[in-house]
Amino acid sequence: MKKLFAVLLALAMVLGMAACAGGGDDVTNVSVFWYDESDVYLGSVRAALNAELDKLENVEYDNQFAANNQTTQLDQITTAIANGADILVVNVVTSGAVDIAQQVLDKAGDIPVIFFNRAIGADDSEVSFLKDNENVCFIGTDAPEAGHIQGKMIGEYLVANFDTVDLNGDGKISYAMMKGQEGNVEAEYRTQYGVEDANAVLTEAGKSELVYFDASNTDKYQVDPDGAWSSKAGKEYMDTNLVSYNEANDNMIELVICNNDGMAEGVVAALQEKGYNKEGGHHIPVFGVDATDNAKALIAAGAMTGTVKQDAEGMASAIAGTVNAIIGGSSCTAAPATLKDDRFTIDSTNSNKLYVAYAAYTGE
Repeated sequence: MKKLFAVLLALAMVLGMAACAGGGDDVTNVSVFWYDESDVYLGSVRAALNAELDKLENVEYDNQFAANNQTTQLDQITTAIANGADILVVNVVTSGAVDIAQQVLDKAGDIPVIFFNRAIGADDSEVSFLKDNENVCFIGTDAPEAGHIQGKMIGEYLVANFDTVDLNGDGKISYAMMKGQEGNVEAEYRTQYGVEDANAVLTEAGKSELVYFDASNTDKYQVDPDGAWSSKAGKEYMDTNLVSYNEANDNMIELVICNNDGMAEGVVAALQEKGYNKEGGHHIPVFGVDATDNAKALIAAGAMTGTVKQDAEGMASAIAGTVNAIIGGSSCTAAPATLKDDRFTIDSTNSNKLYVAYAAYTGE
């Protein structure tokens, strides 16, 4: 009897271990790494991505935040791999750094890596980098596009409203530029094209080019010192600017261009404290990027002029769709091309590089 019990116990243990192993094999563990938890736009992406991943069968996922520290993120990735992550979804801290992306891939080995939102190379430097590894793809945006769209939108608005915007009547528009982060590919292009493309529209219409409000600032922008693209930085800069540059001194800032809606919100708050951009008060045009819910509300209230929609739901859908395609047997390289949606385009030279389209937004 004892011998039979021992045999049955051993058999039960074997079957139990087999069941556990089978259950583990059926589950795909996805680790998602975010450069920071406070980014407003990425908060929208995260909420949408969580909802999309919840729809996938036998997928478990976790979100990890690097607090804008690249070393922290690399350590998090190492730990996730050691804990059995099957797919890595990475929003790198250091935008445009091919060497950081390579470190991630070196750690990952054969584990598929989906980089998203933040460019992993400047200009075209990541093209060969992507093609050389079938376990990597990129889901984001065509970095220059937001700047081009914003610049065109600003130029067209100014041509239509030039005399109203030109407070001191000098025939020129004085502007401030709020930059989210030094060295970030998206920030660099938005800072460049937000002005260049606006100037192109203005000069074509026979108007003067924009003039930066502070002649002593040769950079012609003010950058968030923490690289956080924050409303706090936008407000603090604008508060300081308005002390010396105002209507009483006949040198008021007449336009504010921001790399994102977070900084634009801070600028609007500073202006409203001085009586601007409120019902019945004079409106200083403020433009951002992202089309966050807060920015849309400010535009609807007339406190903000326009923004560039960066589709949070579209990016989340593209990431989740790529995860699902990989689970279904597609290589990471081929997975983006399996997505069929008007919101997405595939890079003409890189089939594993998917762009989520931008669009101008000035209100519903």
